[in-house]
Amino acid sequence: MTERERDRDGEGRARSARPRDGLGRPLPYGAEGVARQPEGVVRAPGLTVAEAQRLLDAGMPFHAHEVFEDAWKSGRAEDAGLWRGLAQLAVGLTHAARGNSVGGARLLRRGAGALAGLGLGEAAGEAYGMDVAGLVGWARELAGRVEAGERVDAAAEAPRLTGTPTA
Repeated sequence: MTERERDRDGEGRARSARPRDGLGRPLPYGAEGVARQPEGVVRAPGLTVAEAQRLLDAGMPFHAHEVFEDAWKSGRAEDAGLWRGLAQLAVGLTHAARGNSVGGARLLRRGAGALAGLGLGEAAGEAYGMDVAGLVGWARELAGRVEAGERVDAAAEAPRLTGTPTA
């Protein structure tokens, strides 16, 4: 492919066709990558949580972020902050697992702040069965460890979206 040629999707938008690894890093053309998440999938909230959890458990937080992003863009407007905050947590875990401690900690804290600011009140910090308050604590704790130089394994650090959010 020449420098001027660009990969394009079916609608003509520029989109890299390079394969990606489980953390979303581009691989050389022709390399064996992992299947990408289809974009623009509209899921019920429970299916969003289940699919994101499956990807997190598989050590693929970049792909989980794409699931949350779909929910953020296609779901109810009043839920956009929840899904955006969860997408930030997933991207923070992605960066931390890639070795980007500054970006990882920053996004984990940004996502935690967004989720903490939702004002879920008497619902004990729950939304769609997720322990949002627990996820905020998980993200802040992981951000501190990442800043201290701890190496992160995405699958081992994957939060539990429902119930207790620990690996």
